[in-house]
Amino acid sequence: MTPGMSRRTTIKSALGVTGALTLGVPAISGATAAVNPSDELTLRYQTPAADWERESLPIGSGALGASVFGTLATERLTLNEKTLWTGGPGAAGYDHGNWTQPRPGVLASVQQRLDTEGKLTPEAVVAELGQPKHGFGAYQVLGDLELAVPDAPSAPDGSYRRTLDLASALAAVTYTHQGVAYTREFFASHPGKVIVGRFSADQPGKIGFTLRYTSPRADFTATASGDRLTVKGALQDNGMRFETQIRVRTNGGRVSAGANGTLTVTGANSAWFVLAAGTDYADTYPRYRGADPHRAVTGAVDAAAARTYDALRTDHMNDHGALFGRVSLDIGQQLPDLPTSQLLAQYTGGASAADRALEALFFQYGRYLLIASSRAGSLPANLQGVWNNVTNPPWSADYHVNINLQMNYWLAEVTNLAETTTPYDRYVEAMRAPGRVSAREIFGSAGWVVQNETNPFGFTGVHNWATSFWFPEAAAWLTQQLYDHYRFNGSTDYLRSTAYPVMKEAAEFWLANLRTDPRDGKLVVTPSYSPEHGDFTAGAAMSQQIVHDLFTNTLEAARTLGDTPGFRTRLETALRDLDPGLRIGSWGQLQEWKTDVDSRTDDHRHVSHLFALHPGRQIVAGSTWAEAAKVSLTARGDGGTGWSKAWKINFWARLRDGDHAHKMLSEQLKSSTLPNLWDTHPPFQIDGNFGATSGVAEMLVQSQHGPIEILPALPASWPNGRVTGLRARGGATLDISWSGGRASRITLRASRTRDLTLRSTLLPGGERTFRATAGRTYEFTP
Repeated sequence: MTPGMSRRTTIKSALGVTGALTLGVPAISGATAAVNPSDELTLRYQTPAADWERESLPIGSGALGASVFGTLATERLTLNEKTLWTGGPGAAGYDHGNWTQPRPGVLASVQQRLDTEGKLTPEAVVAELGQPKHGFGAYQVLGDLELAVPDAPSAPDGSYRRTLDLASALAAVTYTHQGVAYTREFFASHPGKVIVGRFSADQPGKIGFTLRYTSPRADFTATASGDRLTVKGALQDNGMRFETQIRVRTNGGRVSAGANGTLTVTGANSAWFVLAAGTDYADTYPRYRGADPHRAVTGAVDAAAARTYDALRTDHMNDHGALFGRVSLDIGQQLPDLPTSQLLAQYTGGASAADRALEALFFQYGRYLLIASSRAGSLPANLQGVWNNVTNPPWSADYHVNINLQMNYWLAEVTNLAETTTPYDRYVEAMRAPGRVSAREIFGSAGWVVQNETNPFGFTGVHNWATSFWFPEAAAWLTQQLYDHYRFNGSTDYLRSTAYPVMKEAAEFWLANLRTDPRDGKLVVTPSYSPEHGDFTAGAAMSQQIVHDLFTNTLEAARTLGDTPGFRTRLETALRDLDPGLRIGSWGQLQEWKTDVDSRTDDHRHVSHLFALHPGRQIVAGSTWAEAAKVSLTARGDGGTGWSKAWKINFWARLRDGDHAHKMLSEQLKSSTLPNLWDTHPPFQIDGNFGATSGVAEMLVQSQHGPIEILPALPASWPNGRVTGLRARGGATLDISWSGGRASRITLRASRTRDLTLRSTLLPGGERTFRATAGRTYEFTP
């Protein structure tokens, strides 16, 4: 047999079902894919951006970000370095959110009052357990890079085009002026650790600009020498040092440095710049400081400047394409010749091929944004990914951990971007040290804890906003992604070294802090608060479901790794005695609280009591619990903020209602999406982008309960299509084709040797279990 060719046989001989089995073909979940330049994966506009939030185009390398405006007379890039934060060590009064004075007995007192009174207002509880934030800080804009172009037109004409190609991660501006065609191209290179931009023209000697750095803060110096601009400073709030260096290279012409901290290019055929930036942040408790950034920034910018533009561009495209190119989606879309903003404005809800083009683009945009804002070597994606234009962003552009950070990573495994979770893993691990202190000082217990929101400096305690200061279940929820990563890839080394220590210590916290409910003798979380909604009680549904999820996952992991029988027995006993957080109320709803007080007219954006449906796995579609969840979800309605609508896509997909899941996708596009396709809360909040992409994937494949379910929630508006490269738990990569709403071909590439169960209408009887072998490909056809 010729090397590289695969041998084919019938699946019937191996599995007892009709079809074909391909042997010897390796799984391609990590393979490099060719870049797809199709306009169907390009955001495009006919005017420059006038508003950062609504119209700028984002590029990012994980650590660095930039937002491209495309203005003609003065090009503008808003710059970001993800570790540039005020607050933390060095800021006045920073205390990690831990109580500044001992409060003996106060937590037990609140618990006792809940036992006797049944509920307490958030204001009453925050008065006992909260305190003002001290030195929490905020994510900072790094600054703006401005490039003033002499003799550029003041306004665009019909030739102007501004684009962002998701497949290549290249932003571009093209226009014609006085017979000369001009092109600007920008990208953020993860392998190069730089942001790169090039200005070129189709006639020689036509390129010139003056480059300068600006910032809303007066905490820096900018000096130019030769072809280098160096910006150095320290935040006044906490003394964090930061540095940016820019070098400019030309083909023809010359570069000159100005005494006012500028670099000017004149008479060039083309010119390009490389920009590197860094801070002295380090993710180590308690100082959170490392080396001065000068050496690393200089090394990155000089290494990039020593190479050619084409070499940097090629490395960037190969790196990005190796991730982005793993998944494709065809739902019968056809992109019309319209700007993306107009495509969005004309969207009708999925009835046309143009609507489907927007839906497919929005799905892939979520993947693009995660690649751009979450790569190894920096912090995870925050509330705005890596992009920010101010010094006081909404919610500090922080890490809300009562859903938002978790939602950022829902898409990572299933859409074949597992590598993007590395910063998340490291961030969660780094929280353990300060989280142990908060557990000891506030709860008097072992384990680790974090509350409703946090920052890069180990803020694991409380604050004083009554409806969002208390959520100790957050640590348990954060561990879910780590265990899911194991369930997808099956690495016991990862489970043992990374996931399990974090999970076990979170479980130890809850083993120490659950209390027996005098109403029924069950173990409950108390005080318990359903996020941002209602009163404090004991045993709210979400609290119980999260702890149930943690204990279930940790027990499975303990058995896999052979942890001590004593610890496993403690988990088994606690699970047996735990209130599971599942109750059906008087009008058939899944109760949000242990007492039946849900209102039929409540349309709150949080639907927290459905955690057990998604992202949890406690509720199975078609069960009595699922029907109750459907009643609750229907009552909440189809409105809400952008991220709330995104969560509802996932809920309805888990309920196997593809049409309602699609309706939520359409609602998000129609009323919670900005012209540059960023999700809006409002304001801009990136978790809605990530949650929507996850929801589309959930419509096409699910595996949370073990079996791999093909097209579990396919909407009628996508009757024919094909998706490639989605991942399922158990180590499977899937290509699925469908026609008339039914699967017509399934290709499964196995990365693990194990039994897999596949469910699809394509299979006789709807289900088959077979022994998959790592590196082999299995095809199922009618």
